[in-house]
Amino acid sequence: MTESQGAYAQQPPYSAPVNPEWPPPPPYQPVAAPEPGPKKRPRGPVALLAAVAIVAAAVGGGTAYAFQELTAKDTVASAGATTPVVPSSKRGDVAAIAAAVSPSVVEINATLGNGSSTGSGVIITSGGEIVTNNHVVSGATAIKVRTSDGTSHSAEIIGTDSSKDLALIKVEGASGLKAADLGDSAGVQVGDSVVAIGSPEGLTGTVTSGIVSALDRDVTVSTDENQGQSQGGDGQWPFQFGGREFNGDTGSSTTTYKAIQTDASLNPGNSGGALIDASGHIIGINSAMYASSSQASSASDAGSVGLGFAIPVNTVKSDLAKLRAGSTS
Repeated sequence: MTESQGAYAQQPPYSAPVNPEWPPPPPYQPVAAPEPGPKKRPRGPVALLAAVAIVAAAVGGGTAYAFQELTAKDTVASAGATTPVVPSSKRGDVAAIAAAVSPSVVEINATLGNGSSTGSGVIITSGGEIVTNNHVVSGATAIKVRTSDGTSHSAEIIGTDSSKDLALIKVEGASGLKAADLGDSAGVQVGDSVVAIGSPEGLTGTVTSGIVSALDRDVTVSTDENQGQSQGGDGQWPFQFGGREFNGDTGSSTTTYKAIQTDASLNPGNSGGALIDASGHIIGINSAMYASSSQASSASDAGSVGLGFAIPVNTVKSDLAKLRAGSTS
């Protein structure tokens, strides 16, 4: 080792050489300090982008989880412009609409304190959530649901809202049911073609058709859970419209909601069933009908005269969170 090399070897490991023109031999080559300036700047943006990606992934995952929780871990199928239920070439075809939507409509048989009630319901999730009228299941001690394939299931009430005459029930142990597509009742116009599916007089899967006769009709119905039983439990629910009472006395406890009027034939047992637009989307839950038996002594004289009413589906969608929370108002 030369004298100059020995002098350099005695320097601290990370010190610059005494003679910068003379490179030291390995392994004593000094580590150069990072140079300030442009060479270091690219590291900052790269790290920032990585952090943003991680945060975005966390937020995205949290959003998806929250959505599942808010929708009871089962999403409601909502109609959109790109999700027609029937092909555009079959739009307005009653047979095509019936074939597509009938599997999503059920018959509901409720055991009451002193009788029974028959109505209809619309499946809104594959796990068995079903929307129907409050008056179909009000006061029920047991509920049976029959799907379009004839299968019978037990069901329980999840929540009710008598102010809107709506109820949410759930089939026990069900999966893979066909959920209906919930449309947008805000876009419904007078004169639009509609199809109604339900179980009038216990005739499961009955299909009728007509048009939207009017919008925003003020329909007043009873909120007394015993009212349906006093009417014989046949689904012919008393209601008021235009200052007149139909199908019996509504009693002292009532509520009023805005309804879609239709001339599609509705009969006792259609309550809770589907009112469907020309594309196969649910636009309403059938809820009331005028029947000549309002002046008759027997409900068996009831029959459709083309004055039916349905709760707009947007009202149903806005009420789902309350119903799922188990409200029993």
